[in-house]
Amino acid sequence: MIEMQKARRSVSGLDRFCHVCILYNSRDEEYETVCPFIREGFQKGDKAFHIIDEENRPDHRRRLQEWGIDVAATKATGQLEVRGWENAHLGPGHFNQHAMLALVEEALTEAKRFPFTRWVANMGFALKDVAGVSDLAEYCTRLNYVTPKYNATIL
Repeated sequence: MIEMQKARRSVSGLDRFCHVCILYNSRDEEYETVCPFIREGFQKGDKAFHIIDEENRPDHRRRLQEWGIDVAATKATGQLEVRGWENAHLGPGHFNQHAMLALVEEALTEAKRFPFTRWVANMGFALKDVAGVSDLAEYCTRLNYVTPKYNATIL
């Protein structure tokens, strides 16, 4: 596991094909770590695909705006897409790795009009009593085979 200081320095510049898992101690630490990665992507014109807990959507939008990202404009152009867990990882009402892998492939295929995709997924649902979470490690392993097919980094 990468220590937090190294993670903060290393997520900026992740513009090659990879899948990275980072564990955080708090939401502030999470945002402090991913902010350089997200901001750099917007500066380069990359696609931003974010999956978060629906309850945290207003805070996520506020933080993006504080970083100088015009949320409304980037959503309108398709550069920014923000989904809640219920429209991604928990779409079928539980975690289904196959449905999620299909979503990843679909979203990354649609994002090909952008130079690169920076995918940020908060996986906090894994700490809850959700059916299918036991398949999460296998999903992450399979994701390592999907990501290199696209111009994308998945955090």
